[in-house]
Order: sequence, then C-alpha cells, then structure tokens
Amino acid sequence: MGLFQGPRIASMRKLLTYSRNVFVPVTDVCKNRCLYCGFRRDDGRVIRRQEAIDLLDRGARAGCTEALFSLGEAPWEVPGFSGRLKDAGIDDLIEYLIELSMLALEKGLLPHTNAGLLSKEEMRRLAPYNASMGLMLETTAEVEAHRSSPGKDPLLRLEAMAAAGELSIPFTTGILVGIGETREDRIRSIEAIKKIHATCGTIQEVIVQPFDPKDETAMAAIPPPRMETLVETVSMARSILPAEVAVQVPPNLADPLPLVEAGASDLGGISPVTPDWINPGRLWPTPEVLRSRLPGFQMVERLAVYPRFIDLGWHGSETRELVERLAGPDGLRRRDDSEISDRNRK
Repeated sequence: MGLFQGPRIASMRKLLTYSRNVFVPVTDVCKNRCLYCGFRRDDGRVIRRQEAIDLLDRGARAGCTEALFSLGEAPWEVPGFSGRLKDAGIDDLIEYLIELSMLALEKGLLPHTNAGLLSKEEMRRLAPYNASMGLMLETTAEVEAHRSSPGKDPLLRLEAMAAAGELSIPFTTGILVGIGETREDRIRSIEAIKKIHATCGTIQEVIVQPFDPKDETAMAAIPPPRMETLVETVSMARSILPAEVAVQVPPNLADPLPLVEAGASDLGGISPVTPDWINPGRLWPTPEVLRSRLPGFQMVERLAVYPRFIDLGWHGSETRELVERLAGPDGLRRRDDSEISDRNRK
C-alpha cells in the first residue's frame, strides 16, 4: 500500500507523516567545501563507538524507530582522515557504518544512512542493514555555492540515485532552495528527480529544504528564501512528482502550515533526543507543538521505509524482522507501539 493509501481518518483531516529518530553524526569530515555549510570541520572528528551506542540507547528509550546516520562526503579523500579512523579504532568507514547499523537494529532502530555520494558497490555493502538511504540532489544548476564541492556535480548525484534504484534501495532526496538557483533551476531539479523515479521507482520522498544561513560561513549574510518561494516550490514539486512520492518539509526551518497547505505531506525526522546536527541552531518542534500548529491535519508516525516499499520488500534483508514488528497493517508505525512510547516518556 502506498503512502497516500493510509488509514481513513474519521474527521477526514489530511494525513501528515513524520518519523521519530535519533540523529547520529558519524563524522563531520567532508571533501566538499560548500559555501553555506556549518557542519563540515577542518579539524573534524569521527564518533566513537561508545558515544554512538549512548545516542542509540537514548533514542530507543525515547521511543524512536529510526537511526539517522549522517556524515560528510567521501571523508576518506581528505588528507589525515585515515589517522582519525585509526585513533577511533576503525579500519574502514563503510564497515563501521555497517557495525553501527547492526547495533541500531539490535536496539529496535531502523537505520537510514545519508553518507553523501557513494559508489554503487558501497551502497551494495550498506543496503542489507538499512531500511532506506538518502542523498540530496540540492540543484542541477551550477551555483557559486558549490564551486569547491566536486561531489555536488548533479550528474554524479543523479547517477547515484539511479544506482540505488538498481539495488532496490528506498531513497530520499531533495532540493536546497535559496543557494543561488533560479525558479527554472528548481523546476529542472524536480523534473530530474521525477525522471530517475520513472526509470527505477526508487524515490520515496523529496525534501524541499530552505537554505538556512550560518554564522562564520561565506553565505552568512545571504537571507533565507521567502515563504512565498517555498510555497511555490512545494506546489511545483507536488504537481510535477507522482502522487506516490511524498513531498517533505523540515518544520524546524520554516513554518510548516503554509507548506503542507501547498501540498507537502511529510515532516521528516523529528528527534526527541538529538539536535539537527546540520542546522543545530534550529530546534525541533515537538509532535505535540506541531499538532497544535497544524489544525485540520492528522499527524501519524511512519517508519524510515515507506509503506509502498515495505509491500515491495525494498528494504534491507537485515531490517525485515524489525520492520515487521514495528509496522502496522497500513505500513505506518504500529499505533499501539507509538502510544506506549508516548506514555513511557511522560
């Protein structure tokens, strides 16, 4: 069953989905130097096993179902990174991601890895241990913000999405609004994602993410996009993409009400225990606060893999037992499990 074939709500309010996750920043070392990024560090670090385990434990206790593993792109290409791995007792970063994913599964958390641009073979190694994976397209345009970021070549990123489709990996992607692209660029970016999905059916959601200026970055003085631009972009995305692909908006970066009214149907991952490490100054609103801000909408939890892909079996072989335990008949998070988690936190 697809996302838009969820349970019938008695009040007929529009269904909005979100995931309860724990955000694990594996490393902030990155080969790219995007002019807006506040995550990358020249003196970056690799998360130690015990620190990662502690985060996963906190997420499990807080009723999360998703472990979001995020890291800089191709950190192994950065001079000195091998020494950082060695200091952390790690031989191979992909193997370390597999290890962390296995730990997450043991704790009842479905891994979703966003590791930037990966090769098809690297994705093949990670796929059995992940419910889904992700890579932001950001834009198909050549923009100044990416002048020192070879990994942001849109052709390379589209090829990676196509490879994910060949591997039957449910995939999250998205565009970044306000980094120097034009309206026509945004249309082309969304159409490029649509074309990938038409070929391999791998896209489960497309994020419309507003640029958020960070202090001490080259784009600190650039204003974020206007709400009118975001509303227009969400509306365009909803009209261009097939109905089975969700349009997601991050509720910590913009008022979600005008955006869900424009067609967004998902609010992404909301963590009760960790910040948004990409935008640490933007706190997550709680589900309770969001419900009060979104009258006329019914918020329900989903898993890291969307219902349609559960039906297809397009999630890692090692995740299937946990997906079966967590998913209700509609493919969303089992409602009694979610309610018990809510009561346990009170």
